[in-house]
Amino acid sequence: MKPKQLKKLLMSKIHEVVKNSKMYCTNPSKDFSRKRKLTMEKMITGIIGMESGSITNELIDLFDVSTDVPTASAFAQQRCKINPDAFRTVFCEFSQEITNSFKKELPLLAIDGSKIQIATNPEDEESFFPGSNGQKPYNLLHLNALYDLKHCIYNDVIIQKARNANEHKAFVELIDRSNIPKAIVIADRGYESYNNMAHVQEKGWYFLIRIKDGKTGMKEGYDLPMKSEYDVPISMNLIRRQNKVTKELFKDRNHYKFVPATSTFDYLPAKSRKADPLLSYNLRFRIVRFKISEDGYETVLTNLESDQYPPERLKELYAVRWGIETSFRDLKYTAGMLDFHSKKVMCIQQEIYAHLIMYNFAEMITSHVVIDKKQRKHTYKANFSVAMHMCRLFYRGNTSSPILETIISKNLVPIRPDRHRERKLTGKIFHSFLYRVA
Repeated sequence: MKPKQLKKLLMSKIHEVVKNSKMYCTNPSKDFSRKRKLTMEKMITGIIGMESGSITNELIDLFDVSTDVPTASAFAQQRCKINPDAFRTVFCEFSQEITNSFKKELPLLAIDGSKIQIATNPEDEESFFPGSNGQKPYNLLHLNALYDLKHCIYNDVIIQKARNANEHKAFVELIDRSNIPKAIVIADRGYESYNNMAHVQEKGWYFLIRIKDGKTGMKEGYDLPMKSEYDVPISMNLIRRQNKVTKELFKDRNHYKFVPATSTFDYLPAKSRKADPLLSYNLRFRIVRFKISEDGYETVLTNLESDQYPPERLKELYAVRWGIETSFRDLKYTAGMLDFHSKKVMCIQQEIYAHLIMYNFAEMITSHVVIDKKQRKHTYKANFSVAMHMCRLFYRGNTSSPILETIISKNLVPIRPDRHRERKLTGKIFHSFLYRVA
């Protein structure tokens, strides 16, 4: 899809939301009923195109350096009239249209979560953390994302307050409500559960989930070969009931498993009477352990067929999951999802969806820019930081499509595969309103 087509598509989705404005206003009978400079369309368009500057500077850009610019106070009042669902609808509809334009191939999706620090507010108990060991108190939101690894766009997201965050619940919801008929979904450690696997199986999708490789991992509940590498097919019958008959069945650890009532499993009733027939749910998958380094191994669960996806291919497939990790970095630091223009959670949610929309917009444009292949040591790709800036200018109408593509194609960075650096775990970051870029 060419840049002009992509921009036209995005603007059409904004127009559709504005056309049904009463569905997305906090007070439908009053909001946006009077003629003002900051109309609903201007607000949504402006927030999606926002960078990391102060509200005043953003408004100056939005109104093309006019002397008749609305105040920051007016902007803050107008944005509180718009429900975050307006931005979510634009994001979902825009992403869906993009996905429909792709070739009919098996999508490769990743599900993961990322924490987002927001302004400290002790009154918001669902997101507030008091801090410990001298750490300052802070508030967190949790972003759960379904990410297309082949096309580098976000298909769907769920935003939760960190105190109530439930990645398993979000995983199930993202899978169940997706319109994609068939896909491979890849997840990291922490997402392994029979309920998650069953939802993917019922959807008709395939899963590839990494699990703990040590003695505390899920694989310790099975009878597996005493070898360093293996590929074991499992046909597991999950049962809620415990009696003399089932206790004998549970001795066959590779075919029968007890699921207690305290564990979430949506395809078996939590409780049953003795007179009720014995119910079970059959879950088919493989437990695969393979070597990743000289002395390192990983274990995964998958329902992909062994003839088409042997261990070596599963290893390559799982490595692609890293794309969602780098996307979170670009979303926060390049797209600007650390620099919010409000302390209210509702307004922050507006900006999270806005950044996701702009990220998808920039990725789609960047992926279609032709990069000359020259005889170089490394393969090169577009510098996403430059590309994001140019795509924002194009979205605002401050540059043309030819100039956009030319500048993106000239600003490149090398792709250096198999680079490894020691991971540095730092504290959460929130950029105060007093420290905005000019």
